[in-house]
Formats: sequence, C-alpha cells, structure tokens
Amino acid sequence: MLDADRQATEPYFAELRRREFARLDARHHAYLDYTGSALHAERQLRAHHTLLDAHVYGNPHSEHEPSRASTAVIDDARVRVLRLLDASDADYRVIFTANTSAAVKLVAESYPFGDGTELLLSSDNHNSVNGVREYAARAGAAVRYLPLDRELRLSDPAAALARRAYAGPALFAYPAQSNFSGVRHPLALIDAAHAHGWDVLLDAAAFIPSSRLSLSEHPADFVAFSFYKLFGYPTGIGALVARRSALSRLRRPWFAGGTVEFASVQNGIHRLRASAGAFEDGTPDFLGIAGLAPGFALIDEVGMDRLGAHVMHLTDQLLQGLQSLVHANGQPLARIYGPGDLRARGGTIAFNVLDATSRPVRHALVEARARTAGVSVRGGCFCNPGAAEAAFGFPAAAAAHCLAASARAGFTPDRFADCLGPGFAVGAVRASVGLANSAGDIRRAMEAISTFRDKEVAR
Repeated sequence: MLDADRQATEPYFAELRRREFARLDARHHAYLDYTGSALHAERQLRAHHTLLDAHVYGNPHSEHEPSRASTAVIDDARVRVLRLLDASDADYRVIFTANTSAAVKLVAESYPFGDGTELLLSSDNHNSVNGVREYAARAGAAVRYLPLDRELRLSDPAAALARRAYAGPALFAYPAQSNFSGVRHPLALIDAAHAHGWDVLLDAAAFIPSSRLSLSEHPADFVAFSFYKLFGYPTGIGALVARRSALSRLRRPWFAGGTVEFASVQNGIHRLRASAGAFEDGTPDFLGIAGLAPGFALIDEVGMDRLGAHVMHLTDQLLQGLQSLVHANGQPLARIYGPGDLRARGGTIAFNVLDATSRPVRHALVEARARTAGVSVRGGCFCNPGAAEAAFGFPAAAAAHCLAASARAGFTPDRFADCLGPGFAVGAVRASVGLANSAGDIRRAMEAISTFRDKEVAR
C-alpha cells in the first residue's frame, strides 16, 4: 500500500472506529485478537434489534407466516453467502452450521472413507480439521501429513498431491490462511489437487475476514467458516459451502429433525432430504441468521479490498515493530514464527518474547503483562499443534516422551515445558489485526512488549 493510499484510507478507518467501535477507546483497550474473533460494530446490533422488533419470526419448519418470514431470511442469507464467495447457486449449496468445526465435522463423518481411500492433511491445520483423521483412520483410510518449511509454508505440496496411493476417494484438507502464523497457502492447490483426483476441504475461517475468496476461480469442493470471524456478530453460526457434485458423494451416518423427508419408528426406515437439506440438522438459528444481513452490509460498505489493505498496513507495522526490538546487548527481544514480511501472509503474527539471554519468556507472562496494559493478545498453540511443533522445533521422540509423562501426572503446558527443558518454547503469543484496529493499537502492544527489554526472566 503506497503512502498516498494510506493517507487516504486511514482517516476512513479512524472515523469508522470512532463511530462504530467507540467502546474500545472508552475502555482504553487495544484488541489484537481478530483471528480469535472479529468485533461487532454498533450498527449491527441496532439493525438486528430493529429487524426483530419489526417482524414476527417462527420456526422455519412450519407453513404459517412467521415461519415463512424465517425461511425468507434464511434463503436471503444463503444468496448473500454465495455472493460473498463469488459462487453460483447452480454449482454450490450453503449449509448453515454452528461454526467452522461443525461444518468440517459434516464432511468428516460423511466422506466415503474406507479401504483404498486416503486423507492428506496439511501439518498446518486447526484441530477441527486435524480431527478428520479420526474418521478416516477408523474407516481404514490411509492418512498422510504435508510437512512445513522454515517459514511454516507447505513443503512441496504438488509432489504430495501427485503421489496418490489408491484409486478410491481422496480428500485433501488445508487452510487458506494459517490461524497460527498467518501464512496464506496457495489457492492454486485446489486445481492441482483436482487434477490428481482429490476432493478439497478448505478451511477459510482465518482467510475471508480480510481477503476475497472466489469459488468461481478456485472451486474448492467444501469450504468451512464462521461468521463471527468475519464480522463479529452473531456468534454461533457458521457455514459449509459445498459443490453440489461433491455433496452428492457424502453419506450421512445419522439423521435428525429437519434432515428427513420421512422417518418410521415401527418400520425402522427413513429417507434423507435431497442435497443440502440432509445436512442442516435440527432447527437453524433463524433469529441469529437474521442478524447476518447487517454484517454483510458493513463489509459491503467498507469493501474487502480497502479492508485488506488496512490489515496489511497494520501487519507491516507490527512486523517491523517486533523486529526492531532489541536488548541492550544486541539480542532480539522477539522471535517471529513464519514470514517476517508481507509475502503471502495475512494479519496474524505468532511470536515469542525473548529475555536478555535469548530464552523464551512463557507466553502466559506476556499475556498477563499485555492484559494489564489493556492489550488483548492470545497465548498458546492456538489449536494448531502441527504448526506449533514445526515452529518450536520439538524433537518428535522427546515430545512423545514428555506428552506421555505429563499425561500420567495430569497434563498441563507447564509440566510439558518442564519436561522438554529450557531450550524450547511451549506456546507463543499471537497478535492479529482487523477492521477496528489502528496504529495506536500497535504502539501500545510494542510498549507492553518493551517492558521485557534487558530483563532475564525465569522460566
């Protein structure tokens, strides 16, 4: 982003923050956990309340007017999701879920895994995607992981995709953007996977809040995400967006209210509804789904290109700030995991604070000091053990021993860290930026981290 563009754009976001996120400055708070959740704008709450106050909504499984009103809201939301993802209704269906994890589980439990089938996972995956391996392995499928390089990018994924072990169904699952390091893995892998007969499950939860995803250009078979990651409100709603052709290959292992055309107790039979109707379990959150429209309107007004440029500008400031911090002895104050620049990355940065002897400071201490300063960051492994293991350089045998030993004693991260020894970080700090952030938030974070300068901190 050029300086002239920044000068034109930043006043817009400053005014938006004053108008829609005034609670941040009123509480002297710097919120840097956008990968955990976006923040809702005040207008979203007002618009949702007005909508609920003006209409009567009922369970959409009936035929009365309140039911039809809810059905209309849900149908409108499906159209809006497809528009967000540049997807055609002729090719894709939208299935509302509780969150990204529930969307992934729909694929995991229904994919036709068995002997002669395989699952390929990125080592960089949220545990919601790692969990797919349990369904695959239980059914007898072969499970493989793609390793990561030193920047936590996928290492030679094209070769792994070309190396099919079986002719049966095959599923490749990876994130468009890492929730650990912010790395953006190539969307071109979708076409590469299809060329070798893989179906593709794309975790878009960390990607779409500040980037355009076009399923017309990158036709993933299954895309999972949560709306609170996109615009903060409402929580408790996600979506699985599935290609119609891929959806037809799934086989649901159970049925629920809303998913069947009929079910008989006396005859022990049932028939699932066609296509997406077989996957939307129970009554959808129709009042929550009604609250999606104001969030979409906010994103439309801001514009994804302008939002993405804003996020990259602040990410650049955060990266440069962390890299500039040094102790008096010249040793760096922070170690960044993943890319140190803006190439193929998003607004998520994982790092450890280092003391004056270059030992990592436990993330809980950094979190606590940031919290005292009114700065919200997250500490831990962020439900992404593969990226964490690669980032921290755990020896597999030593990690296995320490996991077993700490489990016997009652697992805690501290017990695991004590077993591994002082040379390894166990957990990192994650800072992530979004729509409501400002350069002032980055400065406050740097000030909090700088309090560790020239200190030797006991582990």
